[in-house]
Amino acid sequence: MSIRVLIADDQALVRSGFRMILEARDDLAVVGEAENGAQAIDLARELQPDVVLMDVRMPVLDGVEATRRLLRAGSEARVIILTTFDLDEYVFEALRAGASGFLLKDVQPAQLAEAIRVVASGEALLAPSVTRRLLDRFASSLEASERATPPELDSLTPRELEILRLIAGGLTNAEIAGKLFVSETTVKTHVSSVLRKLHLRDRVQAVVLAYEAGLVKPGPV
Repeated sequence: MSIRVLIADDQALVRSGFRMILEARDDLAVVGEAENGAQAIDLARELQPDVVLMDVRMPVLDGVEATRRLLRAGSEARVIILTTFDLDEYVFEALRAGASGFLLKDVQPAQLAEAIRVVASGEALLAPSVTRRLLDRFASSLEASERATPPELDSLTPRELEILRLIAGGLTNAEIAGKLFVSETTVKTHVSSVLRKLHLRDRVQAVVLAYEAGLVKPGPV
């Protein structure tokens, strides 16, 4: 069964290029194209894609606000933000809005296809090193007033809280397992429990929440 993809970008050349790349893969199907954020929301509601490739800068409605509105409305689609610049300030806002990761527009065809598969499977598309750099850069911009501790954190066990901090530090499941001297399967179970209890879509959202709640500070773990 093919992964259904919606492409949202205001440049027709970019859309057609991505379409050519994706339709060359048997397991990927482009179900629609949008040229602005408002159209992306409408088409996502109509077409029910599995993944939305969302350009950050678009007319009428930008990709950040489109992502926020789409996911707030209950869409099951996973959003991958497309950006021209690594660590664009809009990327962090998009992750806070619920995006599952981001890609640079000059991504290699094979990487683009694999990224869509990863996100469609429920994983987050953000390398640990990128997580660190991104959040180290932007965590300081979070206002102190925003650092209210979500009440859901009280539902976490001490071990789950510890794992949340390590996720926020950019550690992979394997690295967390090594640090805590447990199996990777055990870590995956804890991560799933953390996401469920905090009502989060994926580990990207867990990272953002941990920083906003002041559980971790910028810098190495």
